[in-house]
Amino acid sequence: MCGIVAIFDSGDSAENLRKLIIQQAKRVRHRGPDWSGLKEVMNGVIAHERLAIVDPESGSQPLQTPDGTVTLAVNGEIYNHESLRKKLQTPFIFSSKSDCEVILPLYLEKGHHFINDIEGMFAFVVHDSRDGSFFACRDHIGIVPLYIGWRADGGVSFSSELKAIKDDCVRFQSFPPGHIYHSSTCKFSSWYNPSWKQQKSWQDYDPCTTLLTLKEAFEESVRGQIMSDVPWGVLLSGGLDSSLVAAVAMRHMKLCLAAGKIPPWGGKIHSFCIGLENSPDLKASQAVADHLGTIHHNFTYTIQEGLDALSDVIYHVETYDTTTIRASIPMYLMSRKIKALGVKMVLSGEGADEIFGGYLYFHKAPNIDDFHRECVQKLDDLHLYDCCRANKSTSAWGVEARVPFLGKQFLEIAMKIHPSLKACKDPITGDPRIEKYCLRQAFVDDENPYLPDHVLWRQKEQFSDGVGYEWIDSLRALAEHEVTDLMMKQAKFLFPFNTPKTKENYYYRSIFIKHFPQPCAAATVKYEPSIACSTVAAVKWSEDFELVAKESNGECSGRAVRGIHMDAYENVAAIARGIEKSCRIDEGDGMGNH
Repeated sequence: MCGIVAIFDSGDSAENLRKLIIQQAKRVRHRGPDWSGLKEVMNGVIAHERLAIVDPESGSQPLQTPDGTVTLAVNGEIYNHESLRKKLQTPFIFSSKSDCEVILPLYLEKGHHFINDIEGMFAFVVHDSRDGSFFACRDHIGIVPLYIGWRADGGVSFSSELKAIKDDCVRFQSFPPGHIYHSSTCKFSSWYNPSWKQQKSWQDYDPCTTLLTLKEAFEESVRGQIMSDVPWGVLLSGGLDSSLVAAVAMRHMKLCLAAGKIPPWGGKIHSFCIGLENSPDLKASQAVADHLGTIHHNFTYTIQEGLDALSDVIYHVETYDTTTIRASIPMYLMSRKIKALGVKMVLSGEGADEIFGGYLYFHKAPNIDDFHRECVQKLDDLHLYDCCRANKSTSAWGVEARVPFLGKQFLEIAMKIHPSLKACKDPITGDPRIEKYCLRQAFVDDENPYLPDHVLWRQKEQFSDGVGYEWIDSLRALAEHEVTDLMMKQAKFLFPFNTPKTKENYYYRSIFIKHFPQPCAAATVKYEPSIACSTVAAVKWSEDFELVAKESNGECSGRAVRGIHMDAYENVAAIARGIEKSCRIDEGDGMGNH
């Protein structure tokens, strides 16, 4: 990851703007500790803090066209940059091998209408001095963070993180994913409008063909995101998602070595996990690493070390969402250890639960329409939760997390799979089955197993649970000690917007406002009742959910619904032995209507 900050259309002097943006850029330097760049443009200035992963010797930003008229600053990766370069209609003199520089000739050829051509994760700003215009853009899901702010002098600011512009703007907000903001209209417009966001958009594939297509698409997504000129690794919790990423990456690496292509670190893949001593994830990740042959690093942390990092994590992740903070702390601590080993990039398994309905509460989905609708809503909100955590927790130490499950091309295939193949009930028999069923099936290989059966069919663990069950209990105990009953009674007056419902959230909110006291800062966080990471709509799926939400004010841990899929979990062994029966689909009825 890198850090970008930009100020446009300001009435302030160039000298003052330069001084200001240097100070703002320092606040996001942790994202890009390798080099700092700054360009003055017409009525503005752009700064860039670089994390050098592709072409580390050159490629410093901001980048400019050969004549200096167009200036670009990017935070992210353009995975298909080589193919895009080959498709250019007009010759362009590149100044580097940076994957991001291809945006400049694309803009010269197509204006800002080139964005759909890009496969990657990104947030960028472009300034065109030929007419004084500018625009900013954020990737399709919001994998990479971006904020926009409006200044008192009429200027507009952009920043990778809220902390850079919070003191200089009258108002600011999170930049919506899949959108562009152009100075000609001063409005946001959507550039990403996939058909799978519409109900009934799924396609009635033959299940066996679908599984093969899904498998091949995911393998391609992983291969495409292994784009690095520096040492990289994989996050490996031992759960299904990260284990599949690691398995595919390992196979790709073996093929590269067989072809004589020696990547950084000599072709050895390092994997990383963190947890409390004897936590579930540490044991599971070691088993996967032993199967795959990665060089594995199991890091441990103490509860006190985690609690001591709480304020720093809230500052870096810029949220008061309970689930996000619970999971961000161990990820933040792990990222520091990863960086100490010299690693700058890691592959992660974020996104699979949202795509395939992997959270435990999906077992209560009443029908396939609601199942699909919930997946879409979870993806729409992902930039506020898991993407926020994964990006900012790692970027706090200058590490970049890439997410193959959220590749645009893979999403196009995975989100058009018939929901009956994803659902937690067999569409023919109505029997319960384990979550993310079709994803697990797609990687069953008896001759050359991607993963051991006990991993491929492992029960879902939320990250904050998997690192050790005592972790959440300790956070609750701390909040119980710090927040009194009287404070909770007065919460609606102190926090009239998104009023905390639990002492734990109250405590996080009180730390958040110390770092971000501006009223509009609270509005950058979404806060609503949830059951094990569900949306508000899914809470209504079950009377049990509504009861838990009422009694616990919306407990977000996976333990809140642990009992609802035990029948499916007990059937895992039988499922693993009877895979062939899955190649059937009832297109007429769907889940739960038998």
